[in-house]
Amino acid sequence: TTQTLLLTILNKDNTDHREPLRLFRSSSDERSNLSTARRDAFAARSSTFSSTLSVSFSFSLSSLSHSSPLFRSLLLATSDLAMLQWGIDTELRSPPRKKQGAQFGRVGTPLPSSPSSPAPGSAKSRGSNVADRFIPRRSGNIPDGFSLFEQRQVTEAADGSGNTGDVDTSPAKQDYRQALRDIILPPVSPADKILPLHQSPTSPGSHIPDGRFFSLSSPGGSDCGGTLMGSPHSVSPSASARKRRNARLIPKSPDKILDAPDIVDDYYLNLLDWSPSNILAVALGQSVFLWNATTGATHKLVETTGPGNIVTSLTWGSGNILAVGTHSAEVQLWDVAANAPTRCMRGHMSRVASLSWASSSTISSGSRDSLIIHHDVRAEQHKTATLEGHRQEVCGLSWSPTGSQLASGGNDNILNIWEARQNRARQTIERHTAAVKALAWCPFSHNILASGGGTADRKICLWNTSNGTCLNEVDTKSQVCAIEWSVHDKEFVSSHGFTHNQLILWRYYGAGRVQKVTELTGHQARVLHMAKSPDGTTVVSAAADETLRFWRIFGSPTRSAAKLKDEQACRSLLGVNCIR
Repeated sequence: TTQTLLLTILNKDNTDHREPLRLFRSSSDERSNLSTARRDAFAARSSTFSSTLSVSFSFSLSSLSHSSPLFRSLLLATSDLAMLQWGIDTELRSPPRKKQGAQFGRVGTPLPSSPSSPAPGSAKSRGSNVADRFIPRRSGNIPDGFSLFEQRQVTEAADGSGNTGDVDTSPAKQDYRQALRDIILPPVSPADKILPLHQSPTSPGSHIPDGRFFSLSSPGGSDCGGTLMGSPHSVSPSASARKRRNARLIPKSPDKILDAPDIVDDYYLNLLDWSPSNILAVALGQSVFLWNATTGATHKLVETTGPGNIVTSLTWGSGNILAVGTHSAEVQLWDVAANAPTRCMRGHMSRVASLSWASSSTISSGSRDSLIIHHDVRAEQHKTATLEGHRQEVCGLSWSPTGSQLASGGNDNILNIWEARQNRARQTIERHTAAVKALAWCPFSHNILASGGGTADRKICLWNTSNGTCLNEVDTKSQVCAIEWSVHDKEFVSSHGFTHNQLILWRYYGAGRVQKVTELTGHQARVLHMAKSPDGTTVVSAAADETLRFWRIFGSPTRSAAKLKDEQACRSLLGVNCIR
């Protein structure tokens, strides 16, 4: 009777015992998605199956001792099916069990901070969407610390000079590495890079989309993991949100070379300047030549008289006015459009080595007699003030862009900062150990001044002139002859003499921090003078090798890197012309 009953039960419907087995091995998602009708029908079949097995099991136990070995094996199999049914009923009727230990959130869904357990048999329990494992997404969540194109941050050198000397950390290398990253790797938003091992609280005002975090917490509620502060593999939102500077091409060869014969090889003179109307003025011996950068035309403007009366300085004023200082202690004003002198001003006892315009009507001159004189070009009595603060020749002179401060450097290794309408130096700085000729005011921070020393010093110093503090000092290993700031980027270029005769492009990061970008070589003698083009993209350098070289190294908002690269590719040989 028992055997007949078991065969009838097992052959009645295969789904009655296979369906529970498949359901028991499926995931919680599949169980929660069964329809209500299917669950009710299955429960009815399971109840009948359970009752029949129970009767058969009770009936068979009484005659277990009198049965054959085959019957005993069949009875044991029947008991196993009964125990399986009991486990199925328990799993179906009980609410989802809360896992002990680690909590793993569902893919794209963060775990709630305080989950509540619904009542058994409720609709919320039957339809809950709780996963039993975490499935990671591998696209776009690899930390930057494991990237092949890791962006290295700029750090100062151990000696405090600010020059790391590492070529791989130069901005040019960083731009090249970032360009490769953009081409090869797919775009990744900053939020995709954040993958901490805990439910990170967001700061006020910040928003991180759902699905960016998973939780790994202990039963007591404390987090088992978190972002390691100071770890090289941790990604901060501020670093991810930092804007990348647009890459640009920095050519290593000059755009053009001009021959400048008879240029005077004297460190203390200032013989080159570029006008807002795109005309370059250069002093060659006792003459001043003008080169129109637009048309390429050249003509002579000035020819001094007297033996040895060379031109010692020149600078452009407003309009077509060019100021010229001579060895005979004169300051001459020339109208370039009329090709004629307009005024000659005297007052110094020796050669005028430096000139600087404070405004369209006021010019200051520095001389070998150690004096600085302010001239009003409109008045008959042009001398308005005489400044005494140096003991030797004043070879560097520069007014700030606002016209409120004057910086002067001398062969006595002194740097003075003067206030407008004051006859005494507000600050006297004696940090340099050689002549201070290279002076340049920062165009985007009017209280920042860059100064360079001669052969015995070889340093570039960055000053905060509001309080006279030195923000940084960089040893360039060469004589510093001139400095020019960029008006498009936070950069400046310096020209050098002994012993390398090169130009160096520097990146300025603020607070005095600088880094060397690249070096430009080509001159065969010390690079004494520099001037900047009106559009701010090109720097011309004049050296004792009697050449002028034009370097397009500063960025421009109107010229892209692709256009500059095309121009370099289309240019064949460098044109070598004579400026006279």
